[in-house]
Amino acid sequence: MSNRGNFSGRLGFILAAAGSAVGLGNIWRFPYLAGQNGGAAFLFIYMVFIFLLCFPVMVGEIAIGRKVGSDAYGSYRTLGGKRWGFLGIFGILAGIFILSFYNVVAGWAFGYFLEISFGDLLNHQDFGAFFGSYVNDVSDNLWFSLGFMVITAVIVSQGVQKGIEAANKIMMPSLYVILICLIVYSLTLPNAMAGVKFYLIPDLSEIKAQTIFDALRQAFFSLSLGMGALITYGSYVKKDQKIVSSAAIISAADTMVAFLSGLMIFPLVFSAGQSPTEGPPLVFMILPQIFHDMGPILGRIVGGSFFLLLCFAALTSTVSLLEVPAAFLVDQKKFPRKPVVWALALLVFILGLPSMVSQGMAGFEFLNKLPFYQGRDFLTFVSDMCDISLTVGGCLMCIFITYRWKIENMNTELKIGDDTYMGSLTQRYISFAIQYIGPILLSILSVLVIIDKFFGIEKVF
Repeated sequence: MSNRGNFSGRLGFILAAAGSAVGLGNIWRFPYLAGQNGGAAFLFIYMVFIFLLCFPVMVGEIAIGRKVGSDAYGSYRTLGGKRWGFLGIFGILAGIFILSFYNVVAGWAFGYFLEISFGDLLNHQDFGAFFGSYVNDVSDNLWFSLGFMVITAVIVSQGVQKGIEAANKIMMPSLYVILICLIVYSLTLPNAMAGVKFYLIPDLSEIKAQTIFDALRQAFFSLSLGMGALITYGSYVKKDQKIVSSAAIISAADTMVAFLSGLMIFPLVFSAGQSPTEGPPLVFMILPQIFHDMGPILGRIVGGSFFLLLCFAALTSTVSLLEVPAAFLVDQKKFPRKPVVWALALLVFILGLPSMVSQGMAGFEFLNKLPFYQGRDFLTFVSDMCDISLTVGGCLMCIFITYRWKIENMNTELKIGDDTYMGSLTQRYISFAIQYIGPILLSILSVLVIIDKFFGIEKVF
């Protein structure tokens, strides 16, 4: 395994793993879920679940990867035997299908960046109608998604240090700089403080069962858990590095991006007199209207910066998603990295075409008539199936550590490079969380996600 490559040091690993976690979910999904669930009330519950559940699960995944120094399949098979190898394959396949639809949405963000910065997007009047026609225009989206996948493949094909690490060392700081600049601007707008109060001052009456469910689901999905990405990245971590403190920093960095995204978006929304409860259309329909109202020059600058931010967030995630199957083929089949990466990129792009054309393109209506699925489009169907697979994968990982690899063996691995870990309060909590909190909460979450996707939480409860 010596020729696999490693991250150059702790900083490289943290930036790459944080990049894997930070994605469209932080800047698109988190703000609209917060808006629909009372703002500050949702934020508080989300942060509790990040460190109650997600941080220990992240530690477990990284420990598995570093222990073996292999891809997700190789790690599970080495530590658990041939039967447990299926869990690695399960995660790898989930990552491929997640990337197939994720790249389509990333292509939308890339197209919006180009159209706002250099095109005439802001000249439109009805941005809801524009978005509908935009996602139906396969001729443009095909090139935007293809371009995004090519950029992703170029980075991953260069390897761990020269590709993944080097790209994240540029993109992650850039992401924070753009985000902070946009926050500073949004806070200067009239009525911005109303958005800040909505986002930071909790109203406990807003906490409902749906709020808790959405916060738990978003917290788990936000950190790229349950699909082998952090097992793969963990396999490139050197033995002298502290896994627990690195995972804490990664969790905090991901949470900070989500938090700052809300601090940027809600002042913009309230200053424009828009509702924070708009849901998924918030980024692609409501914000462009706000950028339009800023005027032709300022709107291009602020709007272009926002969608560039969205592209950076998406790219750091697509890189990790493509690395998961690439690492499997390099490790297990001994294929050379570059041809493998480009072949996988082509495969994923082709797998994403049904999701792309299902957005209303004439002749493909059959993709949106899935039985027992309320007539939602194919992209949503693939996304929902992947959501379910991640919670199931995370639950099975906790069970694997508890009953197959054993908690004491995980703790022995976590002790390497960290002499203060054994016997600490952190060690006791992580052990308890993986043995009890993880399996219980993730089992419940898996069932609730299935109910929500196929029946609707509100209809059942």
